[in-house]
Amino acid sequence: MDALVAQHLLNWLVLGSIYTLVALGFSLLFGVLDVIHFSHGDVSMAAPFVALAVIQAVTVTLVPDGGTATLILAILAATLVVGLFGVLVDWLVIRRFRAAPAMMALVATVALGTVVRELIRTLYPQGSNPKPFPALTTEVLRLGEVAVPVFSLIVIFVSVATVAALFWLLNRTPVGLRIRAVAEDRAVARLMAIRPDRIFAITFFIASAIGAVGAVFFASHAGVVRFDFGVQLGLIGFSAAVIGGLGSMQGAILGSLLIAGVDTTVQMTIPDGASYRLVFIFALVILVLVLKPSGVLGKPVFEKV
Repeated sequence: MDALVAQHLLNWLVLGSIYTLVALGFSLLFGVLDVIHFSHGDVSMAAPFVALAVIQAVTVTLVPDGGTATLILAILAATLVVGLFGVLVDWLVIRRFRAAPAMMALVATVALGTVVRELIRTLYPQGSNPKPFPALTTEVLRLGEVAVPVFSLIVIFVSVATVAALFWLLNRTPVGLRIRAVAEDRAVARLMAIRPDRIFAITFFIASAIGAVGAVFFASHAGVVRFDFGVQLGLIGFSAAVIGGLGSMQGAILGSLLIAGVDTTVQMTIPDGASYRLVFIFALVILVLVLKPSGVLGKPVFEKV
């Protein structure tokens, strides 16, 4: 296999893995709450800033040169903090709109995303400026003529493991059974002694924590993070969920791989393709919605009038 083609295939898998982690959050929240949480990308993107703050705190107070161990600790802390932040977002804002028309919740979450971005920009030191973000490792494996960054393998492995763990949680555990029961019918779930508010909090924690991992990998892959990266990451994650079928976990994965495929193909075949990749990505979104509005794996919803 040509080394350049192999490198682009690896980039496709890495981007697809990152987008999957964000898209899963959109599909999970929509499937359970029936709400499009448009600020999910911005909430997730808080994770790299939390990680940078933890790294700085640890290196200043405990270990001057913590290296990879410090970064792993920072990622774990950021995942936990952002997961809890997602629960707080649900409690403060989104639960107020559960019985409201869908448009109200959508507008509220768009506004919430702006609030989150501005809080990061204002509260984080020099928050308007891009911040360098480290990779877990800079080691490279050589497979013939192909250079395989170990970081890329870590991203793919962690993403696959996270997806497997999520499917196991939803299908093999009592918590997953309760989540699926609430997603199916909240009224019946209450009759089964299931507390929907608690399930909503658990769902927000899971979705936000998974999104946090995706955002950290996104920042580490780019080598830099900005307060407004959540807009792009959120739009791509949401588009992937829509392409696959909003509310479908398998659809979120498929949509992410399709978008990542378009992304890498454009960059590989078109001169200065990085400048035009978003044009082709969202053109794909429009095409899919025109041909199959419910998404590739989504099911049409019929409403009686």
